[in-house]
Amino acid sequence: MFKKILIANRGEIACRVIKTARKMGIKTVAVYSDADRNALHVKMADEAVHIGPSPANQSYIVIDKIMDAVRQTGAEAVHPGYGFLSENMKFAEALEAAGVAFIGPPSPAIEAMGDKITSKKIAQEAGVSTVPGYMGLIADAEEAVTISNQIGYPVMIKASAGGGGKGMRIAWNDQEAREGFESSKNEAANSFGDDRIFIEKFVTQPRHIEIQVLADKHGNAVYLHERECSIQRRNQKVIEEAPSPFLDPETRKAMGEQAVALAKAVGYNSAGTVEFIVDGDRNFYFLEMNTRLQVEHPVTELITGVDLVEQMIRVADGETLPFTQSDLKINGWAMESRLYAEDPYRGFLPSIGRLSRYRPPTEIAAGPLLETGNWVNDSDGRDSATAVRNDTGVFEGGEISMFYDPMIAKLCTWAPTRGDAIEAMRTALDEFEVEGIGHNLPFLSAVMDHPKFVAGDITTAFIAEEYPEGFTGVTLDQDERNRVAAAVAAMHRVAEIRRARITGRLDNHERKVGEDWVVAFGKDEVPVKIHADRTGSTVTVGGRDLRVEGNWNPGMTLARMMVDGKPLVMKVDRIPAGIRLRTRGADMNVYIRRPNSAKMARLMPEKVAPDTSKFLLCPMPGLLVKVNVAPGDEVQEGQALATVEAMKMENILRAERKSIVKSISAEPGQSLKVDEIIMEFE
Repeated sequence: MFKKILIANRGEIACRVIKTARKMGIKTVAVYSDADRNALHVKMADEAVHIGPSPANQSYIVIDKIMDAVRQTGAEAVHPGYGFLSENMKFAEALEAAGVAFIGPPSPAIEAMGDKITSKKIAQEAGVSTVPGYMGLIADAEEAVTISNQIGYPVMIKASAGGGGKGMRIAWNDQEAREGFESSKNEAANSFGDDRIFIEKFVTQPRHIEIQVLADKHGNAVYLHERECSIQRRNQKVIEEAPSPFLDPETRKAMGEQAVALAKAVGYNSAGTVEFIVDGDRNFYFLEMNTRLQVEHPVTELITGVDLVEQMIRVADGETLPFTQSDLKINGWAMESRLYAEDPYRGFLPSIGRLSRYRPPTEIAAGPLLETGNWVNDSDGRDSATAVRNDTGVFEGGEISMFYDPMIAKLCTWAPTRGDAIEAMRTALDEFEVEGIGHNLPFLSAVMDHPKFVAGDITTAFIAEEYPEGFTGVTLDQDERNRVAAAVAAMHRVAEIRRARITGRLDNHERKVGEDWVVAFGKDEVPVKIHADRTGSTVTVGGRDLRVEGNWNPGMTLARMMVDGKPLVMKVDRIPAGIRLRTRGADMNVYIRRPNSAKMARLMPEKVAPDTSKFLLCPMPGLLVKVNVAPGDEVQEGQALATVEAMKMENILRAERKSIVKSISAEPGQSLKVDEIIMEFE
């Protein structure tokens, strides 16, 4: 077995590989750019090598720099993770020429299947059903428009070497095809060093379901069942689960066998994923094969008990697979929520900055073990048939950089049933504390409570259809709001009693804490009456008595309560006269007042937000790539005004209405802050 491996990647996947290597007794080498000098993967590895400036195209995807790091450290093998060089045939060939093992498939398989155009041609020749499209290379935007019209709108514009939602656009008309081609081409060049583009028909109402395959160098290949990846935003996966709530055993078997046959046809070994579009009648169509480890591999590990990274390392070392297809059963259900550094209240635009608070929920090591079928007992007294896992590459106090993908963690839960796995995820999301940046935790919570998601009635259009105007937050229903009102009133009373007992009071004076309070959610007021005893409080809300119990004090930022016999987890921060409270995706300021104070509060004037309608403001920290207009130009509603690049994605800013440009305040190449003025209108 290898004694030392280098991980040619960063972030959570580098940390993930290091954990397995450490378990196997293998030394690890990290590589890092300027921006990642203090990153978690650098701290975790046994050695670390600096490879250049912050942009990925000057560090992480420069083959020569990775090869130099291999030579410096004497690493015997390289794990590429996902993205960057993971599907680069030239990188695999360079390692092979240097006598260094590539922990991934052989270069001919990467060439055959890693390139989306080539892989679709091979699939067609093998008789696999594929989505209609144009497989040749496309010269320019006008040719893209012509081809799109021949295929018929809508079309998907995709980077040939792409992945992770980068270099992908859906176009519904000529203008979107023209703009989408240019943006996809630029993103592909920046992210993968390969700007080739192809176009295929966009199938409406599809499910995105993928099959995990694993093959060794001795002709053995298996599939580890499927992952449902239909919850996507801008073609980027947000929530995954395994297995799929849609597939029946017959379709699962057919898809798995076809995926294995395709892998064998190209002499594949290592872990890989075959992606399919599945329609409402369970007809499935080959999309592409990713010749690498997928971001969402943890959910497969949780339902099979197989450590995919370990198997990749063992296959690269020449070992045979330790199991056959009949050994690989589906055990329970797993969910994965991707925590992104992006603000759901600002159109999910990237957010960068320092993680002033980063406290993931407690991880619980429970789940199926392939060798024994037993359960691992957890340490905090919770149900051992529930797992919580958080794969991350960040830490409290660390920086979220504008140079890389916005995903900072993958929160996973496992339970015997889908309903239990969803409930475990709800609690885990509420327990996740993140401050200092915009993040999508509220949106993830909203999806977990959405009736269609709970029912498994989802397609890749789920987010676009259910949140057509974007995400504006969660409004709790009345029953849940009453539970929250009861909890915060009881918590506030505890804090008031503590304050009443402070030292320095006047002799013979005692402050009494009353029983009647008003809990205000904005203008919505809920009167409550509290009757406390030694074990908790009974709070009367809306004519009902709700029992509130829990271990909370004013210094805690996370409140775990039992209200009306059901758990309630709330993130709590003090604000003047109240608290900022976050639970189940809702984010609100809650004020707890005595009845007389509540009367006075109703008379207070509301603060009016400043009018910024005459300005185009930068919606995120990023680099201004292009300005499409000049002072004096008349612009129409929907017209592209400027392009801002952040976290490897290009974002086109458009005019909200017809207007005339008065002045331009920023120029291409300039780094902008949130809400910095780009241009002003008359």
